[in-house]
This record gives sequence, C-alpha cells and structure tokens, in this order.
Amino acid sequence: MSNIEDIVDSLENKISKILHKLEILRQTNLKLTDELAASKQKLQEQELHIAAWEEKYEALKIANTMLGSDNNKRETKLKINALIRDIDHCIAQLSD
Repeated sequence: MSNIEDIVDSLENKISKILHKLEILRQTNLKLTDELAASKQKLQEQELHIAAWEEKYEALKIANTMLGSDNNKRETKLKINALIRDIDHCIAQLSD
C-alpha cells in the first residue's frame, strides 16, 4: 500500500510542479504579449512621425526649387504636373 501512496505522492508533486511551470509560462506569455503590443504601438507612432517628416521634407524641396534653385527643378515640374493631373481628374469626376 505504501508503494501506491508513494506513486500517488510523486504524481501529485509532478503535477504540482507542472501546474506551477504552466502558471509561470502563462505570466511570461502575458508579459511578452503586452511588450509586443507596446512595441507595435511605438513602431506605428514612429512610422507616422517619419511620414510627417517626409512630407515636410518634400514640401521644403518644392519650396526650395520654387525659390530659384536649380536642384530638383525637374522633380518639382513633375510634381506640379502630377498635381494638375489629379486636379483635372477631380474636376472630371465632378462634371459627371
């Protein structure tokens, strides 16, 4: 009988250890999930920040070329033509 009790005690100990490890892993998983969400949020904010700076940079390049700089003159003309095409497209849609 004592042999069976020892086996049961051993199984209870092993189950207890496994449950404890499971709880630790769940907590670790929850922590990592939170860190991942925070990292994704931070990355998204940084991407928005970068996009805003890129827009400002493009606006400054256009302003610089309009002030008479020879650099990026072709690029500015292409941008203006693209804007004119977009405006023409919008006018055409409004006319329909």
